[in-house]
Amino acid sequence: MSNRKYVILCPDGMADFPLGELGGKTPLEYADTPNMDNIANKGITGLIKTIPDGCIPGSDIGSMSILGYDPVKYYTGRSPLEAASMGVELGTKDVAFRLNFVNILGENGKRFMHDYSGGHITTGEAMKIIETFQKELGSRHFRFYTGVSYRHLMVTDDIGINGLQTVPPHDIPDMQIDEFLPHGGASSDRILDIMKKAEIILKDHDVNKKRIASGKLPANSIWLWGQGYKPSLPTMKEEYGIGGSVISAVDLVKGIGKYAGLRVINVPGATGYLDTDYKGKTDYGMESLNSSDFVYIHVEASDEASHEGSVKDKIKAIEDFDRFIVGRVMEGLKKYNEFTIMILPDHYNPVKLKKHTPEPVPFCGFSTKMENTDSRYRSDHYSEISAKDGGLFFNSGSLLFKAFLDSFERFT
Repeated sequence: MSNRKYVILCPDGMADFPLGELGGKTPLEYADTPNMDNIANKGITGLIKTIPDGCIPGSDIGSMSILGYDPVKYYTGRSPLEAASMGVELGTKDVAFRLNFVNILGENGKRFMHDYSGGHITTGEAMKIIETFQKELGSRHFRFYTGVSYRHLMVTDDIGINGLQTVPPHDIPDMQIDEFLPHGGASSDRILDIMKKAEIILKDHDVNKKRIASGKLPANSIWLWGQGYKPSLPTMKEEYGIGGSVISAVDLVKGIGKYAGLRVINVPGATGYLDTDYKGKTDYGMESLNSSDFVYIHVEASDEASHEGSVKDKIKAIEDFDRFIVGRVMEGLKKYNEFTIMILPDHYNPVKLKKHTPEPVPFCGFSTKMENTDSRYRSDHYSEISAKDGGLFFNSGSLLFKAFLDSFERFT
């Protein structure tokens, strides 16, 4: 273990575009973020391309880049990462699929993606439905596993995915679903058949009957996507000579951490939503530094606010992140003589689009080696605009991660 501590904080999907209702400011510019502004002012800020050309923007690609791995080289699909987090060991022929509970509305013979989260179904409710799926749809070749809230897993060794194309349900809010259903390859018909059979089960399931009776949105369908085989990823210790921990409520981020050889810390009350336990994440993260050198704390709330199209909730999520994560982490780091911290979202999620986009994201960073220095990449504020104006740009996550491990010495 080294004397220096390394911390990366990721507010998922925080980056956004200027909004007229905010006077031409982005939610990050508009929000009150004194702690992130202080880091940008004392350290550096710039842009990083977390989503390589040709990759679909998402937390899987983004977090892999942030942690110094080239997604073009190592990424095999989203669901295998989630499987690792859930403790599901994949065989060489196994294909993992993300299974979302969703709500689909029908109107005039057309079907629309009304809610990608099935009304934010609870984990307890979802578990009962997944158990039913396993009994009625499961077999030696098809297995269903419970995840968190609306995010679950289907694993099969009986379907090839060559040519199969799927779309994340959160990328098609309120859109007609027909053209976005799984298609291509030899297996799309079988995937669609499973989705249809699941709808029949969901229609009369006790969980949905109770949700409807209490005025909640039913999870009336599933959406299968994010398919892939088990990846082969070197550990962070092997690649960069450092080890540590990851904290997230999101299975795919935990899965990346597992493949990277990081300790996955489960925080009670970490929901992956606006009501997540920020304090708990900070406390567990700082505690982990007592026995390791590095921690990656990922917070999902700002991304969820964007998917829901709520400017108000996104601003609140950003301000909560600044106050309860960044502020408390900086306070906790004061006991260490040497530390390096970096803050950045994994991708854009413009609140007006309600889906991820691939633009380079802003980062800010500070190291105790930068004390009493005058970097030309400093800024009074941390935002998309100030990061761009500063002129510092990293073309890949591995380049930025190496600069982070070097405590940004080249930029002081």
